[in-house]
This record gives sequence, C-alpha cells and structure tokens, in this order.
Amino acid sequence: MSIFDLSGRVAVVTGGNGGIGLGMAQALAAAGCNVSIWGRNPDKNKAAVQSLAGARGKAEAQVCDVTDPASVKAAMEATLKTFGRVDGCFANAGIGGGGRQAFIDRTEEQWRTMFATNLDGVFHAFQAAARHMTERAANGDPFGRLVATSSLASIFGTARNEHYAATKAAINALVRALAVELARNGVTANAILPGWIKSDMTAGIMGNDKFVANVMPRIPVRRFGEPEDFGGIAVYLMSKASSYHTADTFVIDGGYTAF
Repeated sequence: MSIFDLSGRVAVVTGGNGGIGLGMAQALAAAGCNVSIWGRNPDKNKAAVQSLAGARGKAEAQVCDVTDPASVKAAMEATLKTFGRVDGCFANAGIGGGGRQAFIDRTEEQWRTMFATNLDGVFHAFQAAARHMTERAANGDPFGRLVATSSLASIFGTARNEHYAATKAAINALVRALAVELARNGVTANAILPGWIKSDMTAGIMGNDKFVANVMPRIPVRRFGEPEDFGGIAVYLMSKASSYHTADTFVIDGGYTAF
C-alpha cells in the first residue's frame, strides 16, 4: 500500500546493529527507507548493513556513542552528508540493569551510567534530529518522526532494576512533551514498550529455566518476542499512515500486560 511506502525517506536507528534496532532497520529498508545505523561497534555495524543488502532502501552506518554529544553531532552530520536529510530518528540504543542488586546498594556510578546511555542518549539523538527537522519545517518541508524504545519496566514495579525503570519512564514523559512541542512542525513523537524479547541483552535470563517456566505462562501468545516483531510498528510510525498518531506509548508484548 502506498501509504506505507517509505521511498525517499531517511531514518536513523541508534543501536541498530542488533536486536530490536536491527529488526526495525531491516523492515524500514524493505519498505524503501534509507537507513543510517548508529552503533559503537564497527564490526557489528558492518554486519548490520550487510544484512540490509538487497532491500529497496539504501543503508550505511556511523560509529556513534550516544552518551557523547560530540559523537552524535558528528554522526548526524555524516548521515546528512550521505543522504541529504533525516526524516526519522529511532532512539533505540540502551543498556539493561540486570535486576540483581538491591536499591540500597545501588552505586552513584551505576545510576549515572544507566542514565547516560538510556536517557541522555535519547536526548542527544532526538535533539540533533529535531533541530534538523524544525529547520526543514521552517523551509516548507514539515515532516519528522521521533521514536524511542522504552520498556514495560516503565509501567511495572521492577524490583532491583529501579535505575533502568526510571530511565524508561522518563522516556515516556519525554516523547509526550516533544509530541506537543513539535506537532506544528509535522513531527510526531512516540515510544515503543517491548515485552520479553530475545536479544543479546536478554540472552542470559532467557537461558534460565526457572525464569522461562515462570514467565512463559504469562504470555498469551506463548513465545518470546523476536526483533522482527518490531518491523511493522517501525514502518507504521515512519509512514504517512501515522501522521495523526503522536504522544503514544505502544506496548508490544504478546499480551503480557493484559494477562
């Protein structure tokens, strides 16, 4: 359907070299979107770009550390040099908390490290993208998509993972604020809340038989999510079909929160 055709559009996907980010990048490229993958590992970046070969959209990668504003600025400049514009920014890069340490034992360093990646990283990426998008809007080209990867931890009580949960709850508030502020520039802002998804981040816990035995019965579709399960929502949010859909938090969890 033409309403989902992303030909001529350009999207940045931070943390797009694996997991949910790569699943979104692959679907975007298949729909015709040009994709710039931002990640810290050059080898993983290269492999991710190769996995998009043959897609309708073109792909490239930038080595980028989203905790560093200078690195984000350089990646944005390089992406604009390659593609000429950025229409969407999928702020997906993040780290997990592990859920093993009690709150009263949480160190200042652990707290700050979590916020530097999971929240400050979104701030840096969104600010760079929004600046470009608002400049384009002022020149008569209003269009932009800001999409952050949040988590069910933002709406559940996540014991021993409070620092992770706090970053994700802040992301939900951030997208609502940006949705209101940037609406008249044709920019939408939304968050995606994944459930239990297979990725490098969750490989350890999903290898725990006790965890699987406790969690799987709570998932109505009776499977863990896969990165490709986020391709459809990424294409929708990037497309014209979602032009009137903003300030939302999309739960993609196989029904976990409903059961």
